[in-house]
Amino acid sequence: MNRKRKFSAAFLLITFVAVLAQAHEFWMQPQKFKFSVGETAQINFMMGENFVGERWNLAKHRLLRLDHHAGSYSDGLIESVNPGDGNNLMVKFAKEGTHLFVVQSNNAFIELEGEKFNAYLEEDGLEDVLTYRKKNNLLDKPAREYYARCAKLLLQAGATTDDTYKKQVGLPLEIVPVKNPYALKQGSEISFQVLFEGKPLPFTMVKVWNRKDGTTFMQNIYTQKDGTITTRLSNSGAWMVSCVKMVPAKEEGADWQSYWGSLVFGF
Repeated sequence: MNRKRKFSAAFLLITFVAVLAQAHEFWMQPQKFKFSVGETAQINFMMGENFVGERWNLAKHRLLRLDHHAGSYSDGLIESVNPGDGNNLMVKFAKEGTHLFVVQSNNAFIELEGEKFNAYLEEDGLEDVLTYRKKNNLLDKPAREYYARCAKLLLQAGATTDDTYKKQVGLPLEIVPVKNPYALKQGSEISFQVLFEGKPLPFTMVKVWNRKDGTTFMQNIYTQKDGTITTRLSNSGAWMVSCVKMVPAKEEGADWQSYWGSLVFGF
């Protein structure tokens, strides 16, 4: 089957395995996904494996942006962040509708020996970089990398949905639903478009995660030419769509620059 059109036929149950320390998803996790107007969301910044993870250490990482969008409303929330161990962000919903939260981090740096870097590339579907290393006899060479996080969270306040879900916010790597997840029923198909630097990102591996009742399911899907993937909302619970894009580094001090994107919503 052509790799460009390949996607898993069914969800695969993930069991815990040790993976590379840097090969962690990053996402925003609320205590729930649907709220009444006047309620407060408690949002944690999470990083880790198997859509479980641990809280991100805000003492070591810096946020370039943290924004809240709701209809025509937009506000920066960096000064509202609690850098402690939990409830990193508290937001009270004053407006009914779909709410979008956006995080972009600064660059962090890592250097890996060749074997570990190759395994990381294979795990996250970064086949173009792995092919480059093979062609240039670099498989046994270490690699230096800058990496940045680009995360989005969709929450719903009240019963009325709106078009906030599809707002493009200019992240380097951005995942945009084609339909509002909160306007769909369980079992519905849903598509997402992956954008890199504002343009559709084709033939890229995307991971679709669902966590329900303490169990995580995951599916690998490759984007089509227009940067889209399609999956089915087969379960309730928390959902995450994530992917990684790596390019040659423009800044001195590293060989590669990667961006880690995620979009979270749930029922």
